[in-house]
Amino acid sequence: MKIISGPASKSLAEAVSTQTGIPHVPVIAKVFPDGESYVRLDGDVAGEKVAIIQTTCPPAQDGRLLQLAFLADLAKRGGASKVSAFVPYLAYARQDKTFLPGEGISVETVSRMLKGAGVDEFFTVNIHSEHSLTQFPFPAKTVSAIPLIAEYFVKKGYKGAYALAPDKGAMYIAQQAQVVLGGEAGHLNKIRDRYTGQTVQTADGLNVKGQIVIILDDIISTGGTIVGAAKILHENGAAHVFCGCVHGLLIGDAEKRIRAAGVEEIVGTDSVPGVVSQVSLAPLISRELVGTN
Repeated sequence: MKIISGPASKSLAEAVSTQTGIPHVPVIAKVFPDGESYVRLDGDVAGEKVAIIQTTCPPAQDGRLLQLAFLADLAKRGGASKVSAFVPYLAYARQDKTFLPGEGISVETVSRMLKGAGVDEFFTVNIHSEHSLTQFPFPAKTVSAIPLIAEYFVKKGYKGAYALAPDKGAMYIAQQAQVVLGGEAGHLNKIRDRYTGQTVQTADGLNVKGQIVIILDDIISTGGTIVGAAKILHENGAAHVFCGCVHGLLIGDAEKRIRAAGVEEIVGTDSVPGVVSQVSLAPLISRELVGTN
Protein backbone atom coordinates (compact mmCIF):
# COMPACT_ATOMS: atom_id res chain seq x y z
CA MET A 1 0.00 0.00 0.00
CA LYS A 2 1.06 3.60 -0.60
CA ILE A 3 -0.24 6.97 0.59
CA ILE A 4 -0.70 9.78 -1.91
CA SER A 5 -0.12 13.18 -0.30
CA GLY A 6 -2.83 15.50 -1.62
CA PRO A 7 -1.65 19.13 -1.97
CA ALA A 8 -4.21 20.36 0.58
CA SER A 9 -3.18 17.80 3.23
CA LYS A 10 0.53 17.32 2.64
CA SER A 11 1.58 17.58 6.30
CA LEU A 12 -1.27 15.35 7.46
CA ALA A 13 -0.45 12.67 4.87
CA GLU A 14 3.21 12.70 5.85
CA ALA A 15 2.24 12.32 9.53
CA VAL A 16 0.03 9.34 8.68
CA SER A 17 2.88 7.81 6.68
CA THR A 18 5.22 8.21 9.66
CA GLN A 19 2.73 6.68 12.11
CA THR A 20 1.82 3.71 9.91
CA GLY A 21 5.12 3.08 8.19
CA ILE A 22 3.31 3.11 4.85
CA PRO A 23 5.38 4.92 2.21
CA HIS A 24 3.90 8.08 0.72
CA VAL A 25 3.99 9.28 -2.85
CA PRO A 26 4.62 13.02 -3.16
CA VAL A 27 2.50 15.08 -5.51
CA ILE A 28 3.79 17.83 -7.75
CA ALA A 29 1.09 20.49 -7.88
CA LYS A 30 0.73 23.94 -9.38
CA VAL A 31 -1.91 26.33 -10.64
CA PHE A 32 -1.65 27.66 -14.16
CA PRO A 33 -2.00 31.41 -14.82
CA ASP A 34 -5.60 30.83 -15.95
CA GLY A 35 -6.45 29.23 -12.60
CA GLU A 36 -6.54 25.59 -13.70
CA SER A 37 -4.92 22.93 -11.52
CA TYR A 38 -2.05 20.63 -12.44
CA VAL A 39 -1.04 17.57 -10.41
CA ARG A 40 1.48 14.80 -11.05
CA LEU A 41 2.38 11.71 -9.01
CA ASP A 42 6.06 11.68 -8.16
CA GLY A 43 6.29 7.93 -7.68
CA ASP A 44 5.17 4.50 -8.87
CA VAL A 45 1.80 3.04 -7.80
CA ALA A 46 1.53 0.10 -10.23
CA GLY A 47 -0.14 -2.87 -8.57
CA GLU A 48 -0.54 -1.00 -5.28
CA LYS A 49 -3.53 -0.17 -3.12
CA VAL A 50 -3.36 3.59 -2.64
CA ALA A 51 -4.88 5.96 -0.12
CA ILE A 52 -5.27 9.58 -1.20
CA ILE A 53 -5.35 12.00 1.73
CA GLN A 54 -6.80 15.32 0.60
CA THR A 55 -9.10 17.70 2.42
CA THR A 56 -11.54 19.80 0.38
CA CYS A 57 -12.19 22.63 2.81
CA PRO A 58 -12.51 26.32 1.96
CA PRO A 59 -10.95 28.31 0.49
CA ALA A 60 -10.68 26.83 -3.02
CA GLN A 61 -12.81 23.78 -2.23
CA ASP A 62 -13.73 23.44 -5.91
CA GLY A 63 -10.07 23.27 -6.89
CA ARG A 64 -9.30 20.82 -4.11
CA LEU A 65 -12.14 18.55 -5.21
CA LEU A 66 -10.75 18.57 -8.74
CA GLN A 67 -7.27 17.79 -7.44
CA LEU A 68 -8.73 14.82 -5.57
CA ALA A 69 -10.47 13.59 -8.72
CA PHE A 70 -7.33 14.10 -10.80
CA LEU A 71 -5.24 12.14 -8.28
CA ALA A 72 -7.69 9.24 -8.29
CA ASP A 73 -7.57 9.15 -12.08
CA LEU A 74 -3.75 9.33 -12.07
CA ALA A 75 -3.56 6.45 -9.62
CA LYS A 76 -5.79 4.27 -11.79
CA ARG A 77 -3.87 5.26 -14.93
CA GLY A 78 -0.68 4.35 -13.08
CA GLY A 79 -1.96 0.84 -12.43
CA ALA A 80 -3.17 1.10 -8.82
CA SER A 81 -5.27 -1.91 -7.87
CA LYS A 82 -7.53 0.04 -5.47
CA VAL A 83 -8.05 3.73 -4.71
CA SER A 84 -9.27 4.82 -1.29
CA ALA A 85 -10.00 8.49 -0.67
CA PHE A 86 -9.49 9.87 2.84
CA VAL A 87 -11.16 13.28 2.81
CA PRO A 88 -11.09 14.94 6.27
CA TYR A 89 -13.50 17.69 5.25
CA LEU A 90 -15.89 16.94 2.41
CA ALA A 91 -17.05 20.01 0.52
CA TYR A 92 -20.75 20.27 -0.37
CA ALA A 93 -21.70 17.71 2.28
CA ARG A 94 -24.23 20.04 3.89
CA GLN A 95 -26.48 19.98 0.81
CA ASP A 96 -27.74 16.47 1.51
CA LYS A 97 -31.42 16.96 0.70
CA THR A 98 -33.63 19.17 -1.43
CA PHE A 99 -35.69 22.00 0.02
CA LEU A 100 -36.97 23.78 -3.10
CA PRO A 101 -38.08 22.56 -6.54
CA GLY A 102 -35.19 22.45 -8.97
CA GLU A 103 -32.48 21.91 -6.33
CA GLY A 104 -29.97 19.11 -6.51
CA ILE A 105 -28.21 17.09 -3.82
CA SER A 106 -24.65 18.29 -4.19
CA VAL A 107 -23.02 15.70 -1.92
CA GLU A 108 -24.37 12.91 -4.12
CA THR A 109 -23.15 14.70 -7.25
CA VAL A 110 -19.68 14.99 -5.74
CA SER A 111 -19.64 11.28 -4.86
CA ARG A 112 -20.59 10.29 -8.41
CA MET A 113 -17.84 12.53 -9.77
CA LEU A 114 -15.29 10.83 -7.54
CA LYS A 115 -16.56 7.41 -8.58
CA GLY A 116 -16.10 8.34 -12.21
CA ALA A 117 -12.56 9.52 -11.48
CA GLY A 118 -11.60 6.15 -10.01
CA VAL A 119 -12.33 6.22 -6.27
CA ASP A 120 -13.26 2.75 -5.00
CA GLU A 121 -13.68 3.48 -1.29
CA PHE A 122 -14.30 6.64 0.73
CA PHE A 123 -13.61 7.86 4.27
CA THR A 124 -14.39 11.21 5.85
CA VAL A 125 -14.54 12.77 9.31
CA ASN A 126 -17.73 13.92 11.06
CA ILE A 127 -19.79 14.39 7.92
CA HIS A 128 -22.88 16.59 8.28
CA SER A 129 -25.27 13.71 7.65
CA GLU A 130 -24.09 10.14 8.01
CA HIS A 131 -27.23 8.97 6.20
CA SER A 132 -26.05 10.66 2.99
CA LEU A 133 -23.23 8.14 2.74
CA THR A 134 -25.78 5.42 1.99
CA GLN A 135 -26.37 7.10 -1.36
CA PHE A 136 -22.70 7.07 -2.40
CA PRO A 137 -21.80 4.75 -5.31
CA PHE A 138 -18.98 3.08 -3.34
CA PRO A 139 -18.41 1.94 0.26
CA ALA A 140 -18.25 5.09 2.39
CA LYS A 141 -17.61 5.66 6.07
CA THR A 142 -17.41 8.59 8.48
CA VAL A 143 -15.42 8.52 11.71
CA SER A 144 -15.49 10.94 14.63
CA ALA A 145 -12.64 13.16 15.80
CA ILE A 146 -14.49 14.32 18.93
CA PRO A 147 -12.60 11.89 21.23
CA LEU A 148 -9.29 13.30 19.93
CA ILE A 149 -10.47 16.83 20.74
CA ALA A 150 -11.52 15.72 24.22
CA GLU A 151 -8.09 14.14 24.72
CA TYR A 152 -6.51 17.50 23.85
CA PHE A 153 -8.43 19.18 26.66
CA VAL A 154 -7.57 16.40 29.11
CA LYS A 155 -3.88 16.93 28.34
CA LYS A 156 -4.39 20.63 29.01
CA GLY A 157 -5.58 19.74 32.51
CA TYR A 158 -9.35 19.90 32.03
CA LYS A 159 -10.26 16.36 33.02
CA GLY A 160 -13.81 16.39 34.39
CA ALA A 161 -14.91 19.38 32.31
CA TYR A 162 -18.57 19.70 31.35
CA ALA A 163 -19.19 18.62 27.72
CA LEU A 164 -21.89 20.79 26.17
CA ALA A 165 -23.73 20.37 22.88
CA PRO A 166 -25.24 23.54 21.37
CA ASP A 167 -28.57 21.76 20.83
CA LYS A 168 -30.28 18.45 21.47
CA GLY A 169 -29.47 17.11 18.01
CA ALA A 170 -25.75 17.35 18.76
CA MET A 171 -25.99 15.62 22.14
CA TYR A 172 -24.27 12.53 20.74
CA ILE A 173 -21.17 14.70 20.19
CA ALA A 174 -21.15 15.81 23.83
CA GLN A 175 -21.57 12.20 24.93
CA GLN A 176 -18.57 11.10 22.84
CA ALA A 177 -16.47 13.77 24.57
CA GLN A 178 -17.89 12.87 27.98
CA VAL A 179 -16.45 9.37 27.72
CA VAL A 180 -12.95 10.90 27.56
CA LEU A 181 -13.46 13.94 29.80
CA GLY A 182 -15.23 12.04 32.55
CA GLY A 183 -17.46 14.92 33.61
CA GLU A 184 -21.09 15.74 32.98
CA ALA A 185 -22.70 16.28 29.58
CA GLY A 186 -25.70 18.24 28.46
CA HIS A 187 -27.15 20.42 25.76
CA LEU A 188 -28.76 23.80 25.34
CA ASN A 189 -32.38 24.02 24.27
CA LYS A 190 -33.81 25.98 21.40
CA ILE A 191 -37.19 27.69 21.66
CA ARG A 192 -38.76 28.89 18.44
CA ASP A 193 -41.18 31.83 18.48
CA ARG A 194 -44.15 30.58 16.49
CA TYR A 195 -45.00 34.10 15.36
CA THR A 196 -41.56 35.42 14.32
CA GLY A 197 -39.85 32.09 13.60
CA GLN A 198 -36.76 33.21 15.53
CA THR A 199 -34.99 30.75 17.82
CA VAL A 200 -33.67 31.45 21.30
CA GLN A 201 -31.13 29.29 23.15
CA THR A 202 -31.74 28.50 26.81
CA ALA A 203 -29.84 26.62 29.51
CA ASP A 204 -32.93 25.21 31.18
CA GLY A 205 -32.04 22.29 33.42
CA LEU A 206 -28.27 22.78 33.20
CA ASN A 207 -26.09 23.40 36.24
CA VAL A 208 -22.82 24.85 34.95
CA LYS A 209 -22.14 27.28 37.78
CA GLY A 210 -18.46 27.27 38.67
CA GLN A 211 -17.67 24.61 36.07
CA ILE A 212 -15.23 24.41 33.19
CA VAL A 213 -17.42 23.98 30.11
CA ILE A 214 -16.34 22.85 26.66
CA ILE A 215 -18.81 23.58 23.86
CA LEU A 216 -18.46 20.86 21.22
CA ASP A 217 -19.70 20.81 17.65
CA ASP A 218 -18.84 19.18 14.34
CA ILE A 219 -18.44 22.41 12.39
CA ILE A 220 -18.14 26.12 13.10
CA SER A 221 -18.86 28.38 10.17
CA THR A 222 -19.97 31.90 11.12
CA GLY A 223 -19.79 31.17 14.84
CA GLY A 224 -23.26 32.45 15.72
CA THR A 225 -24.29 29.32 17.59
CA ILE A 226 -21.10 29.26 19.67
CA VAL A 227 -21.36 32.98 20.49
CA GLY A 228 -24.92 32.50 21.76
CA ALA A 229 -23.96 29.43 23.78
CA ALA A 230 -20.95 31.14 25.38
CA LYS A 231 -23.01 34.12 26.49
CA ILE A 232 -25.60 31.86 28.09
CA LEU A 233 -22.92 29.85 29.91
CA HIS A 234 -21.37 32.97 31.38
CA GLU A 235 -24.79 34.25 32.41
CA ASN A 236 -25.29 30.96 34.26
CA GLY A 237 -22.02 31.19 36.13
CA ALA A 238 -19.62 29.00 34.14
CA ALA A 239 -16.07 29.51 35.43
CA HIS A 240 -14.33 28.92 32.10
CA VAL A 241 -15.66 28.35 28.59
CA PHE A 242 -13.76 26.61 25.79
CA CYS A 243 -14.82 25.43 22.35
CA GLY A 244 -13.88 22.31 20.41
CA CYS A 245 -14.92 21.58 16.83
CA VAL A 246 -13.84 19.17 14.14
CA HIS A 247 -14.10 21.54 11.19
CA GLY A 248 -13.16 25.09 12.15
CA LEU A 249 -14.13 27.03 9.03
CA LEU A 250 -14.39 30.30 11.00
CA ILE A 251 -15.71 32.38 8.14
CA GLY A 252 -15.05 36.12 8.24
CA ASP A 253 -14.64 37.47 11.78
CA ALA A 254 -16.05 34.34 13.43
CA GLU A 255 -12.95 33.72 15.55
CA LYS A 256 -12.92 37.31 16.83
CA ARG A 257 -16.63 37.19 17.70
CA ILE A 258 -16.30 33.87 19.53
CA ARG A 259 -13.39 35.10 21.62
CA ALA A 260 -15.24 38.34 22.36
CA ALA A 261 -18.10 36.23 23.73
CA GLY A 262 -15.76 34.87 26.41
CA VAL A 263 -14.48 31.65 24.84
CA GLU A 264 -10.92 31.24 26.10
CA GLU A 265 -9.70 28.84 23.43
CA ILE A 266 -11.05 27.52 20.13
CA VAL A 267 -9.70 24.11 19.19
CA GLY A 268 -10.13 22.52 15.76
CA THR A 269 -8.48 19.77 13.73
CA ASP A 270 -6.31 19.86 10.64
CA SER A 271 -9.30 18.91 8.48
CA VAL A 272 -9.27 22.69 8.01
CA PRO A 273 -5.65 23.83 8.38
CA GLY A 274 -5.43 27.14 10.23
CA VAL A 275 -4.68 28.95 13.47
CA VAL A 276 -7.07 26.81 15.56
CA SER A 277 -5.95 23.45 14.13
CA GLN A 278 -4.44 22.13 17.34
CA VAL A 279 -5.55 18.49 16.91
CA SER A 280 -4.11 16.25 14.21
CA LEU A 281 -6.31 13.68 12.53
CA ALA A 282 -3.27 11.51 11.80
CA PRO A 283 -4.00 8.96 14.60
CA LEU A 284 -7.61 8.62 13.47
CA ILE A 285 -6.77 8.18 9.78
CA SER A 286 -3.88 5.86 10.63
CA ARG A 287 -6.20 3.49 12.51
CA GLU A 288 -8.63 3.38 9.61
CA LEU A 289 -5.86 3.00 7.05
CA VAL A 290 -4.20 0.11 8.85
CA GLY A 291 -7.60 -1.57 9.12
CA THR A 292 -8.14 -1.41 5.36
CA ASN A 293 -4.64 -2.53 4.40
